[in-house]
Amino acid sequence: MKIIRSLKEIEFNKLSVVTIGTFDGVHKAHLEILKKVIQKAKEIYGRSVVVTFDPHPREVIQHNGKIELLTTLDEKLSFFKLLGIDIVFIVPFTFEFSRKTYMEFYNEYIINTIGVTIVVEGSNHHVGRDREGGMNQIIELGKQNNFTIEMISDISLNTLPVSSSTIKSLLHEGKIVEANFLLGYEYHFSGTVVRGRGMGRKLGYPTANIKFDSEKKLIPKIGVYAVKILVRRIWYNGMMSIGVIPTFFEQHDVTVEVNIFDFDDDIYDETVTVQCVARTRDEKKFESVGALITELGKDKIEIQQILDNYTSQQ
Repeated sequence: MKIIRSLKEIEFNKLSVVTIGTFDGVHKAHLEILKKVIQKAKEIYGRSVVVTFDPHPREVIQHNGKIELLTTLDEKLSFFKLLGIDIVFIVPFTFEFSRKTYMEFYNEYIINTIGVTIVVEGSNHHVGRDREGGMNQIIELGKQNNFTIEMISDISLNTLPVSSSTIKSLLHEGKIVEANFLLGYEYHFSGTVVRGRGMGRKLGYPTANIKFDSEKKLIPKIGVYAVKILVRRIWYNGMMSIGVIPTFFEQHDVTVEVNIFDFDDDIYDETVTVQCVARTRDEKKFESVGALITELGKDKIEIQQILDNYTSQQ
């Protein structure tokens, strides 16, 4: 897979099948689009091209600084590579770029630089200044410039629309199983193991305190989770706490800690990846340390049973 970041790097090829979008989450609806791009490229002996943006457009347009992503850019690129996309064009998204009309964008980037025979998009696709270019406009533009449109219908699973916004809402509600079903894989994040207060070890449940690699990555709802954690290329079972440690502190920043089952090595400053499998309970304030330890024992038994019987989404 070739990654390009400027118009100068692109070699024009009319036999290109192109899709354009942020693809946050690379969920099941995105997969339908991407698989169709690859299929059509093979049919015309051409190349599959994904045009995406960095940073996320809302981060530039909304000006409020706070954005939550399902997938970082590196995670998206990993998905694209695994699927077999030929070229990913990462367009630097600036405010100036956001003011281009859909016709300016298509002429400058797609028609005259990449080259295009087929555009594949979801039915709710919009592009250009103020999202002015919807599918009707793109279809008409295709007629004028000799390319066709493959439109992928919206997808719903178990009455839930498969979309990034739906999945984010589910994660905020702690509905990990439902979110994973729409994603088609376990929601995950990577981070660095940092030093904490050592409280978990004192309780008999040592934890890896994880600092996310990206501050933009969405953190699921506070609570206790069954997780898989990748450490030094080996997957382990674990229980994760996302919370503010109310038993010990009146006020505390949200922390992410994982008690890794059957593991006791020093992994400070190492990178780990955590897959969220299920949420088991809310965070609680316990009346005593003893009550907390008793609950942690119950948590571990429940979570081990969940993980022993779990079949991956992938």
